[in-house]
Amino acid sequence: MRIAVLNKDRCKPDKCSPFGEKPCIKYCPKVRTGDKTIQMSSNGKSVEITESLCTGCGICIKKCPFNAISIINLPDPLKNQITYRYGPDQFSLFRMAIPKKGKVLGLIGQNGIGKSTMLSILSGELRMNLGKFAEDTPDNEVIINFFKGSELQQYFIDLFNNKLKVVHKPQNITLIPKHVSGKVYDLLKKNDIDDRLDKIVGELNLKEILDRSLSVLSGGEVQRVAIAAAYLKNADIYLIDEPSSYLDVRERINMAKLIRSLTNNNKTVVVVEHDLAILDYMSDYISLFYGVPGAYGIISHPQGVRVGINIYLNGYIKDENVRIREEPVKFHERPPIDSLFDIGASILSYENLEKTLGDFHLSVVGSEVHAGEILGILGPNGIGKSTFIDLIASNIKADGDISNINEEISLNKLKVSLKPQYIQMPESNLVSSTLNKIKLAPYLSQSYKKRLINGLKLENIKERRISELSGGELQRVAIADCLSSEADIYLLDEPSAFLDIEMRLTVAQLLRKSIEELKKSAFIVEHDIITQDFIADSILVFEGTPGIEGKALAPLSLRDGFNLFLKMMGITFRREKLTKRPRVNKIGSTKDVYQKRINEYYYIPK
Repeated sequence: MRIAVLNKDRCKPDKCSPFGEKPCIKYCPKVRTGDKTIQMSSNGKSVEITESLCTGCGICIKKCPFNAISIINLPDPLKNQITYRYGPDQFSLFRMAIPKKGKVLGLIGQNGIGKSTMLSILSGELRMNLGKFAEDTPDNEVIINFFKGSELQQYFIDLFNNKLKVVHKPQNITLIPKHVSGKVYDLLKKNDIDDRLDKIVGELNLKEILDRSLSVLSGGEVQRVAIAAAYLKNADIYLIDEPSSYLDVRERINMAKLIRSLTNNNKTVVVVEHDLAILDYMSDYISLFYGVPGAYGIISHPQGVRVGINIYLNGYIKDENVRIREEPVKFHERPPIDSLFDIGASILSYENLEKTLGDFHLSVVGSEVHAGEILGILGPNGIGKSTFIDLIASNIKADGDISNINEEISLNKLKVSLKPQYIQMPESNLVSSTLNKIKLAPYLSQSYKKRLINGLKLENIKERRISELSGGELQRVAIADCLSSEADIYLLDEPSAFLDIEMRLTVAQLLRKSIEELKKSAFIVEHDIITQDFIADSILVFEGTPGIEGKALAPLSLRDGFNLFLKMMGITFRREKLTKRPRVNKIGSTKDVYQKRINEYYYIPK
């Protein structure tokens, strides 16, 4: 089976050859023999490819200057397993994951591989077409018969007959305040069908924000409100897309417990999640998505949680004889040798700091930052992490005239580059403006530029406008913009938000290599413990009472930092035997009690 995929966002006929024949058409062997394998579309804004005439030679792929064409050969049996295609020459999804009553189905895979498409199909927002279009679109009976003999048959019978009530929690919660207004309490009370509001307020720690307007909430607060609103609706099916974004570790565990509790009432739950530890904690079974992002996605057969995640990390699906990753993802069981012995001279030193914002007070223990050092920042939401980042970035000033970190930065003429939690870039700008900034930067080496552009896959989206980007794509552009700026200190606030597991690991490695090569320093706020472990040299822990008082301690080693933070959270991690990946221990389990007793919450002694 062969599929041809044209990315219409990248296809720019007026730019690739404004006065002559387009390269893909000009050099196609089949076109030269007289066939209309590739031709201009009726509107003249892109080309069209006829799959049945394509020989798969790949010449058009190489000749296209915008990487807009993909010609992919797939096993013939998949031809009869296509469930949805967006149109001729567009993304195809093969198979469907199977939700089960009283179970949590976890979905794992790269962004752009079909996870959100599948959720939209299950919710009824998107109608399955089995790869057919226009007048050939299948009716309800054809779709139901397509899944004859499987659990999906009854699912779609009930869905088409309006017997299923479905709740869909969207991925990009930053858009919610733009479409929904009012106070948190009023919003949640409206959705409280079975009088469970008091319970949910306690479990998701929402009491302090009930009287606030949705428009003034932080990312983590909006996420918790969105999860609460979805939970309060009495539905049969709950589709939850990336619920851990912006949540701290404790909130992620609380969220996972809440979602799992839905199964007690025989509800069906499907969750997309990129934090492997949380996905592991909440799921009963998982389905893997693999393929080529933006071109096609294949859904694996259901797997047990531990086995499925291990398969995903190792990159080989044995029962389908498919390799989805060239090299397995590896985790270090022991903390790396303390890098403080290898870091360079001090870049910034600061004394104790104080900052008051309304009713909130932040105190910072003085310290110093060295060349080549990455300080990972851990702490609950609302504890002052972003306020601290704003202090370093000189967006706000510390209280008083003494020990003012802003004056220290100004005195030493230090440059700061910031990637904020909420990304704000000119929406009309093209991604190519950031790409050109990188390519023309005289202070960056060619190897650095290549690593940044290729690692963050900027070439693939260079003709897109900022306003057209998904949450993950916008995050990648913002990270590239931050790391390509000339600075002494790089500040990245939650860089893994909306990124899939593949890109999280890529960004972690990219950050490490970038700071080492530039011989600068970085502060990184990150709630994903596994990602933070990949990135940080030392840990800066915030403690206190969220929303009231926060205190930033002096930097600690990885072992001491993780122990202190996870002890505050009351959570321990164990290691999976084969891959050594961290897994959250159930509270009160034998391993949890043992690790707390010996004060090893993350790195387990042999």
